[in-house]
Order: sequence, then C-alpha cells, then structure tokens
Amino acid sequence: MPQTIRDTGNLWLARALWELGAVQFGDFTLGRTTLHSPVYVNLRLLISDPRALQRAARVMQEEVQTLSRMLHPHVQPFQRVCGIPFGGLHLATAFSLRSKVPMIYIHPTRDRDGTKTNIEGLNERGETVLIIDDLITSGGNVIETGAHLQMSAGLKVRDVLVLLDRQEGAKERLRAHGYNLISILGLESMLNYLMASGRIEEEWYRKSIEYIHGRRPS
Repeated sequence: MPQTIRDTGNLWLARALWELGAVQFGDFTLGRTTLHSPVYVNLRLLISDPRALQRAARVMQEEVQTLSRMLHPHVQPFQRVCGIPFGGLHLATAFSLRSKVPMIYIHPTRDRDGTKTNIEGLNERGETVLIIDDLITSGGNVIETGAHLQMSAGLKVRDVLVLLDRQEGAKERLRAHGYNLISILGLESMLNYLMASGRIEEEWYRKSIEYIHGRRPS
C-alpha cells in the first residue's frame, strides 16, 4: 500500500500521472530513436483529467512569471506560445487560455509536391515565441521547431517550457542552440517520489535511475 508522502513542490504532478496510469515500466523505444528505456511517461493522458491539466497550466504560468520577474530574468519576454504536436498542443492551449498569450503551432500538410509545414495562427516577423511541450528527451523536436519558426516566419525562440524533463541531455543540447529549458518536474525526482511512496518496485526504480544516469552528458 502506498505510504503517505507530502506532495511538496511539483510532486503533485508525479502523483497525478501515476493515478492516470501514465507511468509505465518495461522495454520502450523512445520516439524516433533506437534507445530502449525501462520507463515511459505518457503525459497526453492529462487530457483525461481536466483539473490536473488546468493545474498544470497554472503552475507553468506561475513558473514563467516567477522567472521573468527575477533581478536577472531567466525567461525572455515573448509575444506568442507555440505548442509542439501532439502533447504540447494541449498544454500550450491551456497555457494560452490562462495567460491570454496568443498561440501558434506548426501544422504538417501534404500537397502534390510532398509534405510541407505551415504555421497556424497569426504572427509577425521578429516576434519572440515560447515553445511549449509536454515532455522532452533529446530536444530534437524543439530544435527542429525553433529552426522552422525562424527560417519560415522570422520568429525568435529563446525559452522552452516543458512539464517533464527526462534528464537525458536535452538541457545541454538546447543550450548549445541558444535555447533555455524550463521544466516543471524532472524524471529522477518523479521516480524518487514514486519509490518513497511505495508505488513502484525497487527493481524498476533502480533500472530507471541507472538508465537516466547513463544517458546524462559527462
């Protein structure tokens, strides 16, 4: 039976994801890579819990506000938010509705010449965009999105906001491209909480922690 552990900080998110069945253990291939991970987190399930989705948007907005009001701001001013399909779209929409910041997103379309991408939503060249996604692993999708926004519409990206960072080097990779990563919760903290509260077996906890540490840049 799970122990009673206080949900300090943003550990409420770990509990909400666990209760939604979003945290799974086994052998998973991540995204477009050939990496095999012992832990998989499906944040898209947040749409099944409107209260959790609403709370996530509030926490994300409050985090951005706090960082932007610092003496040396850790978030640059932005005029649009951009959600990365598909998980990031739900969060970006919720964030936009709460913050009243207009939203855009990249929409792949297919025509006679093949596949191309369009930017949905009004925007003006020179504007700064906050990219929002649900989860980040390597950061590849963010880098591709940022490059497309800049090349096709002259939009600038300085900051990236995600709910969960799998802590596999994305922060360092994004920094090399000039992007600042802001995450609400790290995968290791989530696993520590689930283990401490008796929700997961020690075997899967150890395998997952070893995987995370092995993926971190030296």
